[in-house]
Parts: sequence; C-alpha cells; structure tokens
Amino acid sequence: MMKNFGKSFLVALALVLSAASGQVGAQAAADKAGYLTDTRGFVVKSPFGMCWRTGYWTPALAIAECDPDLVKKPAVAPAPAPAEPAPAPAPAPAPVVVPEQQKVTLNADVLFDFDKYALRPEGRRELDDLVSKMQGLNLEVIIAIGHTDSIGTEAYNQKLSVRRAEAVKNYLVSKGIPADRIYTEGKGETQPVATNKTREGRQKNRRVEIEVVGTR
Repeated sequence: MMKNFGKSFLVALALVLSAASGQVGAQAAADKAGYLTDTRGFVVKSPFGMCWRTGYWTPALAIAECDPDLVKKPAVAPAPAPAEPAPAPAPAPAPVVVPEQQKVTLNADVLFDFDKYALRPEGRRELDDLVSKMQGLNLEVIIAIGHTDSIGTEAYNQKLSVRRAEAVKNYLVSKGIPADRIYTEGKGETQPVATNKTREGRQKNRRVEIEVVGTR
C-alpha cells in the first residue's frame, strides 16, 4: 500500500513539474515569437550564431539575444538643466554731482582807478581772496563781465568794460588758473543796476561780475 502511495506521489510530482516546465517554455516561446525555437524554448541559431527569424518577424519582435540594436532602449531621463546663476545685483546709481556756482560782484572803484583798467593793490587782494576760496574746487569755468556807468560815449565805455574784464582774467591766470577756463565779456553801460543820475548809482554800475562754476 505504501509503495503504491509513493509511486502515485512521484507521478503527481512529475506531472506538476512537467506542467510548470511547459508554462515556462510557453512563456519563453511567446517572448521569442519572432524567431524559431526548439522544444526547450531556445532560439535556433545558424552555425555562425545568427538567430533564425520566422516569416512574420518584425522589428517590434526583436529580442536582445538576437537583435540587440533593434531592441527599444529604456528612456533615459534628461539631465537636469544647470541652474541659472542669480542675476548680479544692479550697480548702485552714481551719486549726482551738483555743480557749485558762486557769483561775486566786485566794485570797479576797488579794482581800478577811475577811468583806468590797471588793477589797484586793493583789487588784487580781492582777487587773491577769491582764488583762495576756489582751492579744492574742480573748476569748470570762470566768467568775468565788465560794466561801466554812462559817463562818456557808449563805444568808449564798451571798450573800457572789456579791458577791465581782461585785466581780471590776466591776474587770475598769473595765480595759476588755466586761461582756457576763463571767459571775458564787456557790457559797457548797457546793464546798469542803479540809476546813472546820482554819484552813488554810477558807483554801483561800475563793476566786474565774476561767476565761478565747478564741483568739489
């Protein structure tokens, strides 16, 4: 009895293994459907190692064993793009430099003798003081404008006003001010600041206006 049971168990086990083997072989054959396979599910190859394809083979049925170049490669995720560098901070705006402007009016009677254009000692001291105040100034321009009262002809007063402005320029140049930064002009009697009918008014009209423009 025991012998028959043992024999039956072995037969059953053989059937199970055979079925499992058949399933594996069937699955392997399905995976290689585009190629000839033997009873064990192996691809049949030529003496040169080439796989035999079936008549219905298509590239879609290619397997790595036979046609590795036709097998679809797994998609490779693209490398992440390098992070863009943070934008450089905007440069600080340049400070606004406001030109310094100074206007000085010097009485012609201090600068010159009456009806003359040679500088008096008092006039030179006035101009020395102006030069000292310009120390450290990045000079842009100096404008010297001469004015007269109405005594004398208009043409004469025009020439006198020009000569007085030029006398101021020449003295400033002698103190180291670049000549090309100094401009002169004569207005004669055309721009009075007071009446010419009084002595005091005429004295105010005899003047040299000096405008200094620069930055520190």
